[in-house]
Amino acid sequence: MTGGPDLLIVGAGPAGMSAAVVARRHGLDVLVVDEQSAPGGQIWRNIETAADTSRAGILGKAYSDGADVVRRFRASGAGYLPGARVWHLEPGPRAFIAQNGVARCIDANAILLATGAQERPLPFPGWTLPGVMTVGAAQILLKSSGQIPDEPVWIAGTGPLSLLYAIQLLKAGGRIAGFLDTAPSANLAGAFRELAGAFLGAPGDMLKGFGWLMALRRQVRFIGNVKEIEAIGNEALERLRYITANGRSATVDARLLFVHEGIVPTIHPTLALGCKHIWNAAQDSFAPDLDTWGETSVSDVFVAGDGARIGGAQAACHLGELAALRVAAKAGRLSRAQLAAVAAPVRKRLKAALAIRPFLDRLYRPRSAVFVPPEATLVCRCEEVSAARILEQAAAGRPDPNQVKAFTRAGMGPCQGRQCSYTVASLLAAKEGRTVPDVGLYRVRPPFKPITLAELAALDAGAVIP
Repeated sequence: MTGGPDLLIVGAGPAGMSAAVVARRHGLDVLVVDEQSAPGGQIWRNIETAADTSRAGILGKAYSDGADVVRRFRASGAGYLPGARVWHLEPGPRAFIAQNGVARCIDANAILLATGAQERPLPFPGWTLPGVMTVGAAQILLKSSGQIPDEPVWIAGTGPLSLLYAIQLLKAGGRIAGFLDTAPSANLAGAFRELAGAFLGAPGDMLKGFGWLMALRRQVRFIGNVKEIEAIGNEALERLRYITANGRSATVDARLLFVHEGIVPTIHPTLALGCKHIWNAAQDSFAPDLDTWGETSVSDVFVAGDGARIGGAQAACHLGELAALRVAAKAGRLSRAQLAAVAAPVRKRLKAALAIRPFLDRLYRPRSAVFVPPEATLVCRCEEVSAARILEQAAAGRPDPNQVKAFTRAGMGPCQGRQCSYTVASLLAAKEGRTVPDVGLYRVRPPFKPITLAELAALDAGAVIP
């Protein structure tokens, strides 16, 4: 026993909030820390403010469903520290946080990482120009303050989020100049094999998705099977060039370009802890190696939600519940028989929530250019390192990403490799005839989130938050 909370939860999104509710139901002392100023995570961002406004209707039922989860979390009695940034983790487990300009540490009996996912890194020519941003960032503006662009936008990418945001933007009164669908047409054959299972397991989600697609095709200029995009401009985006797989190309005027190629689990926290990771070939990403309860290879460290596997909000809720049940059982609040009995319906709901994933993973598999961009493309925008420079290092031997990091400074900027680690690994793999799992990612060193010297100076390593 450490004297800290029974369960420390990092992240107040669907998984973190659901875990807190279940853990409190079984009498555990729970503390939730989260970077945002209010609960909801990225998917339900600002839900308490937006739930009773017209914005909720624009964002859809899946967004509005978060209001009930937030209410149950608020009523659970769990401790809650908003605006708290976790910048380091150690086995024990122990978390180091920064809040209100002060760094502190928290010891706990168990920790649940519910840190969600990030958009897949997507370097392409011109991606750093003002006027180019991710679909996820644009959706944050819509959720947080109802902001929409005041001029037509181009959307380029693939995946459910691209379609969803486009529909939300149109409902909010925005305009779309064109939608460039970058999903390779070859994906259809693999997705078709999963079609029956997806319709049987999640008919509502499937019909909703097809409805979005049909609505977009009717209302906006829709170009499919796009294999290359380039943002062109001097001080800001001025034009957009695209090429389709059948050789059709065009250059169009553009002032705003929103891009998206799916999401990947946030793994910096588990990498920092030294947890074992595995390669998820279906989602082209690494993920922590977990048991059926979400526990990592490091004892008493759990992961739930999209940080464990990409599955969406409902699956995240169920994964959070399962992790909390296991923590409760390890704390002696549930017998083995009780644990199995209460977990069984949760597992059934989780299976249903994940039924659509094989179809989505095959249909929206990213195109090859996402992983290996042209040589002139900036790969690490923090340190302004191009793909060509990474390939120069590969030509000199068989360096791993950490050697490339030392030679080029790629991955040493504020994002600590979140935006370039996968691309560097993919470039090395392509150059050396290896695979990304074989090449691996950067080692994560503290701090994995930015922290000021003033915050660090305020840290008293012996001061544990009770």
